[in-house]
Amino acid sequence: MKNRSVLISGAGIGGPTLAYWLHRYGFDVTVVERAPAPRTGGHAVDIRGTAREVAERAGIVPAVRAAHTGARGMAFVDERNRRVATLGIDVFGDSGGPVAELAILRTDLARILHEASRDDVEYIFGDSVVAAEQNDVGIQVRFESGTARRFDLLVGADGVRSTVRRLVFGPDERYLRDLGCYVSLFSTTTTLPHDGWQLMYTMPAGGGRPGRTAGIYPRTAPGTALAAFFLRSAPLRYDRGDVDEQKRIVTRAFEGDGWEIPRLLSTIDDASDFYFDRVVQVEVDGWSRGRTVLLGDAAYCASPMSGIGTSLALVGAYVLAGELAAADGDHTRAYPAYARQMREFVDRAQEFARTSGDNGLMPDSRAQIRMRNLAVRVLPFLPRALVGRGMERVANTVELKDYAALAHR
Repeated sequence: MKNRSVLISGAGIGGPTLAYWLHRYGFDVTVVERAPAPRTGGHAVDIRGTAREVAERAGIVPAVRAAHTGARGMAFVDERNRRVATLGIDVFGDSGGPVAELAILRTDLARILHEASRDDVEYIFGDSVVAAEQNDVGIQVRFESGTARRFDLLVGADGVRSTVRRLVFGPDERYLRDLGCYVSLFSTTTTLPHDGWQLMYTMPAGGGRPGRTAGIYPRTAPGTALAAFFLRSAPLRYDRGDVDEQKRIVTRAFEGDGWEIPRLLSTIDDASDFYFDRVVQVEVDGWSRGRTVLLGDAAYCASPMSGIGTSLALVGAYVLAGELAAADGDHTRAYPAYARQMREFVDRAQEFARTSGDNGLMPDSRAQIRMRNLAVRVLPFLPRALVGRGMERVANTVELKDYAALAHR
């Protein structure tokens, strides 16, 4: 086999999935992750369409179901927490709604994937790639710790602001499409009765403030939840390394709003898993440069609000590993084959994220909220043939090849 040794940067979703499949096909795999241990916290993610088949082939579906968030759907509420419109997971099918049938916290999915591969794959935590020099025979990599090692192939599966992409492809500005809003997430507690429903409270633009939504996503442990804040805004100037400053931005944006918001904001300072970032897409014309290839959000983030990113990463990892195995490790054949299989899925997912609209969460007027609520209330009563199933169709774009015969050949 050519190019047996592979370095994967990033131990989120795509990286460990790729590591699992590459090991199955006889590759020697190392995964490096900047965090000191598998990451905790993060939002809930959905496994949709063909990605469900990837999970089944990897044998992780029982573990995924055991860690299910218990989410039954999304409910929009008023200031008194009365539900004004609900959307269950059954309306759009198992992969099409705002909450999919296989919903799991990102940290739980990352843990499951790590556990599935850790006995066979070298994991290096608390380190990262800072330099990569490739030539006809391999890639010389230098780590932040000072260690230098040689690998045959390098995979950037390290997120929207990928270090590998920056080192090999160029600065972030070339590849990020701004979608005009921010999202913030953190773990919290709640006394609100939710019965497995994601609760969303929306405020329209007015008084010099933009449209915005706050919500809580249920967790399995009683009294716990994930707080979510969505805010339309022009780009803000702040220190990406200053978490306290980012918490103040969220607090100021929602200060004085009703519903559960004052109590959620009262817990923000204690949140150890706080997340705040600009909502962007990643658009890279070609996902490979020489021996380096990009995977998941580093290559084709649709949007952290799209609900399809995890499925893109799972399917992309399966396809990339399979094509490397089918090409006997020849990246000059495998990387283009990976791109051919994934391109339509990526294009459709990103188009869906751009055109599905965010006025439902960040509306300009109360009239838009009323229209949203009316549309949501009507959907369950429409014939299935008339209910839009855009996300489900997107999630099933790729028809998976069966690479099983290539395992440990």
